[in-house]
Amino acid sequence: EIKFEKLSHDFGEIQEGVLAETVFTFTNVGNSDLIISNASGSCGCTVPQYPKNTPIAPGASGKISVSFDSSNKPGLQQKSVTLSANTASGREMLRIKSNVTPDPVKQQQRDAQAKARQ
Repeated sequence: EIKFEKLSHDFGEIQEGVLAETVFTFTNVGNSDLIISNASGSCGCTVPQYPKNTPIAPGASGKISVSFDSSNKPGLQQKSVTLSANTASGREMLRIKSNVTPDPVKQQQRDAQAKARQ
């Protein structure tokens, strides 16, 4: 059984192009070793690093770091990381969000492309 200190993280306002990172700390509150077999982000911009297939003893803690690349992601962003583990549910979900302030030059390019398509 896995218990997280937090299940979501809000980066708040960040500039487009920033690589934001947070850490989710967890504890194995079950009676047997915890094994996380997979962790995947909802898109290529969200990348988790985790103790893959590493037994975490009862009472022990671990960390999952999640990075979010805000390049070409202006506006409100909500992403998730899905964990596959040997827990009762088999799946755990972590969420991140941020409001990405557009890069003025890239926004001009996007606006020009949108206008050209019309």
